[in-house]
Amino acid sequence: MRLKVLKSKLHLATVTRSELFYHGSLTIDPELMEAVGLYPYELILLSNVSTGQRAETYVLPGKRGMRQIELNGAMARIGAVGDRVIVMAFADLAPAELDGHRPQVVALDAENRIVERIDYAPIHDE
Repeated sequence: MRLKVLKSKLHLATVTRSELFYHGSLTIDPELMEAVGLYPYELILLSNVSTGQRAETYVLPGKRGMRQIELNGAMARIGAVGDRVIVMAFADLAPAELDGHRPQVVALDAENRIVERIDYAPIHDE
């Protein structure tokens, strides 16, 4: 048996651009990606806090230090500039791999600056 568990999370990121006629994806500042361990082309789940919509896509690295969160292609249909979103990636782990697993999570302000590193308790913490 394998379990999908939270690996990475950008909490309350702000959409900075929405480009419908693009080949698709979510563009993220590499500094934000590195803060939570996201990789280029990694599958992510995007949850739009402003609208309640959710969608899967993949990550493209943007320009370092620009703090961008850009909805591209079909993703542009689930949000608009200024919407607050949650970006999540998941790991596929065997139960034996769960001990000590901790997701990397940061909370962002309206300008996509990191305001808090959220330290979730590890699974099976004793």
